Amino acid sequence: MGQRPLNALGRHLALIGFMGAGKTTLAEEIAARIGRRAVDADRLLERRSQISIGAFFTQRGETEFRVAEASLARETFRQSPPAVIALGGGAVKTPEVQSTLRDRAMTVLVDVDVDTAWERSKDTDRPLAQDEDVFRRLYDERRPLYRDVADAVAVDADGIVLAAAGVHYELGALERLGGLVPGDGPVALVTDSTVMGIYGAQAQTALGDRLHSTHELPAGEAAKQLHVLERLWSELRLDRSGTVVAIGGGALTDAAGLAAGLYLRGIPWVSVPTTLVGQVDAGIGGKTAIDIPQGKNLVGAFHWPARVVIDEAVLTTLPERERRQGEAERIKTELLAGRALDVRAAAAYKAALCLRDPRDQGVRQWLNLGHTFAHALEAAADFDLPHGEAVALGLLAALRLSGRDTKRVADALDPRPVRVDRDRAWEALQRDKKRTGDAINLVLLGDDGPYVEARPADEVRAALDRLIA
Repeated sequence: MGQRPLNALGRHLALIGFMGAGKTTLAEEIAARIGRRAVDADRLLERRSQISIGAFFTQRGETEFRVAEASLARETFRQSPPAVIALGGGAVKTPEVQSTLRDRAMTVLVDVDVDTAWERSKDTDRPLAQDEDVFRRLYDERRPLYRDVADAVAVDADGIVLAAAGVHYELGALERLGGLVPGDGPVALVTDSTVMGIYGAQAQTALGDRLHSTHELPAGEAAKQLHVLERLWSELRLDRSGTVVAIGGGALTDAAGLAAGLYLRGIPWVSVPTTLVGQVDAGIGGKTAIDIPQGKNLVGAFHWPARVVIDEAVLTTLPERERRQGEAERIKTELLAGRALDVRAAAAYKAALCLRDPRDQGVRQWLNLGHTFAHALEAAADFDLPHGEAVALGLLAALRLSGRDTKRVADALDPRPVRVDRDRAWEALQRDKKRTGDAINLVLLGDDGPYVEARPADEVRAALDRLIA
């Protein structure tokens, strides 16, 4: 049997935790963000029994309540499509509920300290929140059980979204990488010479006895070539219990993820992005690809990582130019979200869209804001143009076509026109996105946020030409 997935793709997302953790409110917010319905198990039980939870406890006792709760959980978790389900604080005490969660859900513990939980619960009709001493003892008793049942722990909405997407965010996470790689089979570490020189020894030590082999790919876009993957496949000696751990920038994780997706018809992989581009964008969501002369990312596959490990501590070694590459993707995400975002929040925004649209057939396309132009410029430059600089230019074009102010991008990124062949860039752009008759589909920004619209080819060509010196 394969390793149990550590994400909510195609599975229910269950929120567990003590009274006062805010599970009901968070379930509604998360459901809206990832495009699912929210279910509050306690409220559903009240409607079914036509009696409040407090009255149920008083009239029928806790034992009968737990039986009814377990029965409802079994029924709810067998329904489809997947939902975000907030469970009552004591639901996980029942072995049947624990088994249901293991079989049918990604379970996230919504953590809360006991003082906050008591302040939120003390003046309510919760039957187990009438005596503070009893409340605090119950908190201590349940805490280990919650930790044992949960697949992940979070304290806020972004943390829940990241966990649901299989993303582990933690400063210093690289130091305990071995404990974050799912399964217990052998590991092939894939990186490039630069990252190997900085973090290779640390990663090898962290992986410990599970480390089976180490493989170096070329740095940057040079890794995203078929002959590079062919060499990697010839070197790998993993069986299907093995895992590829990719540590590096977005190009490296793209290539290693695709290699893992095709090797032995697909083995698990773990993405450990070491650049800002990778942490807010490329390392998340399972889109893996290589380049061909006709365009960027034209050959690839969807292969969701078994886990994504985001450790902002590794960004301290980034050269300034590399950091600016990532700023382009972060600012792109801020434009989409309509608010300021740090690295963690930007990663959560992308993770939510990917959960809503894993196969890139709908709202996930919003993440291509500016990228149709960026990929065309990169291809025309023989992939010698840094991705972030191309994205910055692409954002200018997208904002201009949207009738939006470009000042945010111009001030933060200072994009300058590049010297590439105009006809070659135009040819690459036409291959990058599907046409609709004589029009080209683009992601644009409106007053209510991003949308996809077909624009006339001559209008798009003119916008591209403005980006070329």
